[in-house]
Order: sequence, then structure tokens, then C-alpha cells
Amino acid sequence: MDNLTMDRSRRQIAVWLYIGVFMIVVQILLGGITRLTESGLSITEWKPITGSLPPLNQADWQAEFDKYKNTAQFRYIHADFTLGDFKKIFFWEWFHRNWGRFMGLVFAVGFFYFLFTKKFKKEMVMPLVLLFLLGAVQGAIGWVMVKSGLVPEKYFVGHVELATHFMAALILLVYTFWFALSLSVPRKEIVVNKWLKNETILICVLLFFQLIYGAFMAGMHAAMSAPTWPTINGEWIPKYMYTLDPPISNWFNNKIAVQFVHRSLAYLIFIATIFWWVTALKAKEGKLFRKYRNLPMLLVTAQVILGIFTVVLSPKGDNLLYFGVTHQTVAIMLLLSFVFEMYLVRKKSGKYVGFGS
Repeated sequence: MDNLTMDRSRRQIAVWLYIGVFMIVVQILLGGITRLTESGLSITEWKPITGSLPPLNQADWQAEFDKYKNTAQFRYIHADFTLGDFKKIFFWEWFHRNWGRFMGLVFAVGFFYFLFTKKFKKEMVMPLVLLFLLGAVQGAIGWVMVKSGLVPEKYFVGHVELATHFMAALILLVYTFWFALSLSVPRKEIVVNKWLKNETILICVLLFFQLIYGAFMAGMHAAMSAPTWPTINGEWIPKYMYTLDPPISNWFNNKIAVQFVHRSLAYLIFIATIFWWVTALKAKEGKLFRKYRNLPMLLVTAQVILGIFTVVLSPKGDNLLYFGVTHQTVAIMLLLSFVFEMYLVRKKSGKYVGFGS
């Protein structure tokens, strides 16, 4: 295969992977909508093939509704639901599952096309197999999450299971995005800056924990427990952070403590990004890096502002849904912006790791 053909093949595979990145982002946002609309338990069975079709007649709809009536969520939260109400929440869970099926189909068709047309280099095959395994694990975790809410006296899916599902999706997203970057970013764009690399790693670690606590916030509807800012219900360090026993469980199950950690990490990430940005402005290398180095600062500023509005307006109408999903969208964009910077910046010059030219 000559160099021109190899370059064309790399570009085609990269486009396929970037389409996958977009689809995973949509899937994560659909998951957020599903959680915030309390739709996750509307489909009580997992049918990978036949479940792709929605109920096709009134009898089928009634049968699905009757299954939902057996859940604790219906009995204690939505006992006044009509069939029309049920159809609304059913849609989001059905759409979420079917987008996942569609996404798997897009990945599978692309994989076999590039495999049979011999566009893959040998070293690409195993990383792509791993991508499919991550996707399968993500689907399995999703069903475990749903089952966590289909037990007696459980009104919603568990927030820990939700966070696990969310983080698995983000790992799949980052892995796919990194693979796409390795095919599309020329080695001449790599920036060597040890200090900047260390700062990027630190922020990515903080983002990892922040996103976990963001999932806790969504899973517990914790924003509504303290819809105030800048204090938490009038206190800088709320006294109700330590009401659970054992004390360590407060950091995972206490809504006030979860919101305190989420806010604190947000401020810390914002400050760390300012320092990162100042360092980034001094960099002279990398046209691509210099073009996008302002993006993380813009996104983290927007994210902090959205976070404040999400908390303060959460008790009013559907604000938690609208602001929550927007807040989640910007969080994903912020994560991807720093993954992009992580790829571009290296601690030292040396062998280029990637498939780009």
C-alpha cells in the first residue's frame, strides 16, 4: 500500500471514529435526559433484538404499562400516571436503548468494511477489538444499573450504579476520541512541554472525580437539596454533611456532602484551568495547539456559570432537566478539550505514538 493510499485510509477510518465519538456523546446526553425525566425504569426487561420495536398496538402498550405498575417507582412516585404519561417516559428509555443499538451497528459495519477492504494496519485491529469490548461492557453495566432500580422499595436506579454506567461511557468516549486523534493529528503538531503536560494530567484527574460526583448529583437530584449560591443553604461548610453512619458514607450518599464536593471540585478545576491557560499562552510550538488553547478556559467558565444556574433554578419547573442536560453537555466538551490537549502535549520529544503521518 503506497503512502497516498495509506493516508486516504487513515482519514476514512478517522472520520468513522469521529462519527462514533459524536454518537457516544449523543448517547450520554440521552442517558442524562432519561435519568432526569425518571424514565429509566419504564422498560423492565432487556430484549436486545425484539426490544428494538416499541409497542405496536394498544394491547402491547397496556402490557408494558402493567409491567411498570409492578415497580416501586410507580407505586410510590407515579401512581397517578396515565397510559399517556407512561408513553412519554417510555420514549426516552426506548430511544436511549435503540441509539445504543444503532451505534453498535455503525461501529460493526465500519469495522468489517475496513477489515475486508484491508484498510486497517495490523496494529489497529486489537485496539479496535478492545473498543468493541468496552462497548459491550458498557451495555452490560447499563442493564445492571436498570436492575438496581427494579427491586422492592427502590424508587430509582442506584446513583452509584448510574455513576459507574456514566464513567464507563466516558471511558469509551475518550478511548474512541484518542484513537481518532492518533489517526488524524500529524506528528508535527505535537508540543513538547513537561510543565504543561503535568498541569493537563492534574486537571484530567480532577475532572475524573468531578464527573463521578456530577453523576451522583444527577442520580440523587442533589441540586434540589441546596438550591442556593454561593453558600449551601446559607452555610459555607454545611453542618448536615455528616448525618449518616458510618461517616464515610456521607461522601457517597449524603446529598449535601455530594453537592459540597461537587462545588469544591468545580472551583478547584476552574483555578487549575486558569494556571493551565497562562502556561499555554506562553507556548510557541504547535499551530493546532495554539489555535485551540483558549477553548478549555472558555468551556470551564461556561460550565461554572451553568452549574450555578442549574443549582439555583433546579426546584422550578423543568429547569433541572434543561440546565442539567446543558451542564452535562458542556462537561463532556470540557473533558474532550483537555483530552485533545493531553494528546497534543508531550513531556519530552521522542518516538511518535500514533498512526498519523
